[in-house]
Amino acid sequence: MTSSRVRPGPAGPARFKAYRFSQASRLELLAKLPAELRFEMEVVSHILPFRINDFVLNELIDWADPSADPLFRLLFPHRDMLSPEHYDAMSGLVRLGAPPAEIQALARKIRDDLNPHPAGQQTLNVPSLDGDALPGMQHKYADTVLFFPSAGQTCHSYCAFCFRWPQFVGAEDRFSASDSTALRAYLRAHPEVSDVLVTGGDPMVMRTHRLAGYLDPLLSDPGLEHVRTIRIGTKALTFWPHRFVLDDDADELLALFRRIVDGGRHLAVMAHLDHWREMENPLFTEAVRRIRETGAVIRSQAPVLAHVNDDPRVWSRMWKRQVALGIVPYYMFVERDTGARNHFEVPLVRTWRIYADAVSAVSGLARTARGPSMSCGPGKVEIQGVAEAHGERVFVLRFIQARNPRWTQQPFFAAYDPDATWFDALRPAFGEREFFFSREYAAMTKTGG
Repeated sequence: MTSSRVRPGPAGPARFKAYRFSQASRLELLAKLPAELRFEMEVVSHILPFRINDFVLNELIDWADPSADPLFRLLFPHRDMLSPEHYDAMSGLVRLGAPPAEIQALARKIRDDLNPHPAGQQTLNVPSLDGDALPGMQHKYADTVLFFPSAGQTCHSYCAFCFRWPQFVGAEDRFSASDSTALRAYLRAHPEVSDVLVTGGDPMVMRTHRLAGYLDPLLSDPGLEHVRTIRIGTKALTFWPHRFVLDDDADELLALFRRIVDGGRHLAVMAHLDHWREMENPLFTEAVRRIRETGAVIRSQAPVLAHVNDDPRVWSRMWKRQVALGIVPYYMFVERDTGARNHFEVPLVRTWRIYADAVSAVSGLARTARGPSMSCGPGKVEIQGVAEAHGERVFVLRFIQARNPRWTQQPFFAAYDPDATWFDALRPAFGEREFFFSREYAAMTKTGG
């Protein structure tokens, strides 16, 4: 387990104190956990990444009853994140005190079984320029390019559900770009791209001068005027709000945000917020205020997760609080078919019911959240509801985004399946042999996009 280092400095308002947490205090908290649970955490963390910082440990988790705490469940390894077969295999080696090389070999084998790159990330999403693949980028939807700066391929703490977990386990095929030279060349060749999403990992682990080195050229280089929006995906608002308030380059970071906005671009901070409990610390509120003062817009997104937020009351309370602070609810996702899915996944029909009940409990300003959305191979498929049609119970679906833009917003139907947790388990309704896009998508998979 590792922790983020506090970098206190003059940038933060005086009423907030930099947080320090001693190694002894950290060990004292963990010692409260049952010995068997600590062993299970050790076993799982050999396969799936585990990292947590001092702020989250002390400020966001209720140590009076950690097993019932949603943030503990979000972050700490649990044996049910693995199949019984995988868990038993690794626990056997750990109990025997097997050599590290043997444990690492088994970990790699198990990771390969966990669908590490879902939805065509490696096979369909990697763009090329002049015949050369660009492994630090993804281009799935026509108007949006994802960019993975190498300095941002870690996080302040690791969410156990994260579909980007291969970025954190030393995988040789992770997405990473050392600079933005190839990105800018690719963007000049693709004037249809209006949005660049800087992602990871978490770009907010970078010092400001490193982040600016990637972003400033997007503002100044000729031929990039068609890039109108810069998005930054981050969990730092709740897991390290110091980044925007107390870190010694926090003011420099906010100045970068202002520079982007003043340069005529739209800056969207894509905040990953999984539970309203994350938003209670005053540092979070101050971070939100300071970001919004720059002209940036904060949009929130999260998946529905068993044991964490699979309750419409959690979502409605979270969305209400976000709207009150000026955050725009953006997406409710379905847990992806990768990594620890068998611990966090929720049946699609229940996920849709959670969304419907949560939306019905909030005002119109909080109903901007789209979903539940499955980011699957063909695109982002939204579950619009369950209905009866032609004597058959069906899921009503549509694409919010799609590999072919013409598919977007077109409704289609899948046979009702109470046990399905992901799009690949669904079958066309009304006796149809395939969905309207199936043949075209199959052709894309054969040609690599």
